[in-house]
Amino acid sequence: MTSTTSKTIAMMRTSRTRTALVGLAAAALLSLSACGSENDSRDEPDAAPSSSESPSASADDTAAAGPDLEGIPDVVAEVNGEEVTKEEFAPLYEAAFQRATMEAQMSGEAPDEEALRKQTVDDLVDTELLAQEADERGLSVTDEDVDAELEQLAQQNQMASGEELLKAIEEQGMSQDQARTQVGTQVMIEQLVADEGGPAEPTGKELREIYAQAKQAQGGQEIPPFAEVRDQIAEQAKAEETGRIAQELVDGLREDADITVNL
Repeated sequence: MTSTTSKTIAMMRTSRTRTALVGLAAAALLSLSACGSENDSRDEPDAAPSSSESPSASADDTAAAGPDLEGIPDVVAEVNGEEVTKEEFAPLYEAAFQRATMEAQMSGEAPDEEALRKQTVDDLVDTELLAQEADERGLSVTDEDVDAELEQLAQQNQMASGEELLKAIEEQGMSQDQARTQVGTQVMIEQLVADEGGPAEPTGKELREIYAQAKQAQGGQEIPPFAEVRDQIAEQAKAEETGRIAQELVDGLREDADITVNL
């Protein structure tokens, strides 16, 4: 599937669920990081762009300076007595800042660091709630589970192995340990969702509806036949259903949780 078609199909999913529950976002983040690394090496021009083609100075300056971690407390939040630390917060915040900076380069506006900090700590709180719930249910994630998920992500990115994927991620600034932690969180969330009885396999009719919407959004441009992209559409549909169920779990857990945010 071409990247344009992939984006179109993703955009055409209705009731797009917020899946920034760290773990669920991890799969997309890792995939995009790997693809971005590959695309950058392939598409990079021989000569540096002229000043007229460069992003705005304010966006570039912000990117070069990096996110401001001054004043971030050692414990950014407490969830039912469990601490969420600055050490956990920093790499996720830095990754979110990098993504926001790339988006901001188009508009020339610096990222909203306050909003990014809030989103990051909220994601960490949600993940901690889900981890506590998984522990209550006796669910656990092994190294073998993480290895298997990495291999699957590698295949989705046309890479030879999970090790190759980890190296590509590392080149994007995330350590392999951090990447494995995020993938482990994703697996944990998927286990919780499975324990809830979902997500169910999407029907052929639902997949064809998604494909029809994507085809219409292409404005007449040719896209691959349904048979060629069916598996990708099914994965997208299952991921979004997983996100929906996980968000419902989080919403319920937050109602009875003792949460203190120190930012």
